[in-house]
Amino acid sequence: MAKIIENSRGRRNIRLNTEDIINIVREYQNISTGCKDYEEIRIKLNNFQLYIPEDLF
Repeated sequence: MAKIIENSRGRRNIRLNTEDIINIVREYQNISTGCKDYEEIRIKLNNFQLYIPEDLF
């Protein structure tokens, strides 16, 4: 589960675990399957929303 870490400057960092990263790569591979070039992948990704559960601490 992604963890949002607040720092003293107000900037938020997101820590991803191994499972989060694998899920992101898997979704990218699913979306980009059959694409012939970089521009086609960008168009598909622009229309896709990916949500990662968060755990605040």
